[in-house]
Amino acid sequence: MKRGSDLGFDDDGRPVLITAAAVSYEEQHRARVRKYLTLMAFRVPALILAAVAYGAWHNGLISLLIVAASIPLPWMAVLIANDRPPRSPDEPRRFDDDRRRTPLFPSAERPALEAPRHPHTGWSTGPQHRD
Repeated sequence: MKRGSDLGFDDDGRPVLITAAAVSYEEQHRARVRKYLTLMAFRVPALILAAVAYGAWHNGLISLLIVAASIPLPWMAVLIANDRPPRSPDEPRRFDDDRRRTPLFPSAERPALEAPRHPHTGWSTGPQHRD
């Protein structure tokens, strides 16, 4: 580590990380693009390998297996590349308590339509409708 005016840089001239700030969005995006391109880079050679295997052994089953292995690669690449970085233990959880949640479709009580129910049995205790 250098001393003096270059105190904030390491021996290679890169700035030293002195905060616990998260990685910037641009750096996360670049890392995700690199993951995606790395995974997708296996697809074209797999297709070429399938053609070479068919030319060498004249066995369609081997070529078909190689092509079948390359089919889920785009799906897997998208899932892996779109995954966010893992949460740190210090990061707050957003939904800790279920008791504070509001139902998606709240409904009001309808005492005129529903007979009151017995608290222990759940059976209706109100008057029965007569025809």
